[in-house]
Amino acid sequence: MTGEQRLRLPRLLVTVMALAAGLLLATSAVTAQGTDLRSDRRLQLADLLARQQADLEQRERAASTLRAEVSQAAELRTARDARSSAQRRSLAPLALVAGLVPVTGPALTVDLDDAPDSATSANPDDLVVHQQDVQAVVNAMWAGGAEAMTLMGQRVISTSAVRCVGNTVVLHGRVYGPPFVVTAVGDQQEMRKALDEAPGVQLFQRYVERFSLGYHVVAEDEVVLPAYDGPLELSSSAGVAS
Repeated sequence: MTGEQRLRLPRLLVTVMALAAGLLLATSAVTAQGTDLRSDRRLQLADLLARQQADLEQRERAASTLRAEVSQAAELRTARDARSSAQRRSLAPLALVAGLVPVTGPALTVDLDDAPDSATSANPDDLVVHQQDVQAVVNAMWAGGAEAMTLMGQRVISTSAVRCVGNTVVLHGRVYGPPFVVTAVGDQQEMRKALDEAPGVQLFQRYVERFSLGYHVVAEDEVVLPAYDGPLELSSSAGVAS
């Protein structure tokens, strides 16, 4: 290579680099179309962040509204449950009196039965249990503080009427033969005392001694008396009718 050629080579390289730099600047200018590319990216990013922040705030407002609605619904439900509970408590004594709920507790059970076939009397009525005998036991147990009662397994309520047909008893449309079973939940001592002092029960016990009619009182630690399941009707008589 001659000296002149060595001098041309650097000048050629400078010329090529200058052309390349010019081409790069021209390409950037065309792409940006006269704008600052970095500045434009920063603007786009800021706009995206602003939109996301606005969306987040909107979602938070919606969530806050939903939480308030849920809280209000819970308060309304709590208030409604409190009213229902208060109503149930106020109606509980009435439900018990009406016999609409089962009752569990210590009880006395009284069996009344006709005299055995071997017993004799000039008056056949002396040998059978009558309506007034059953009524005397029922009334005595009520007087002794019975909380709830059944006759032949049926709940006895204030409108119950027991009627005697021959040597059978009719209660709530059902017919029962002896022995007649009365069960009452309550203070056992008080109910037993009331039975012993009731004139009608004392009279029946004299017939028990004379004609061997059946009369048994049994204390039970715990029984479950079913709820009354018949129609509720107004009656001119209270308790067991005579």
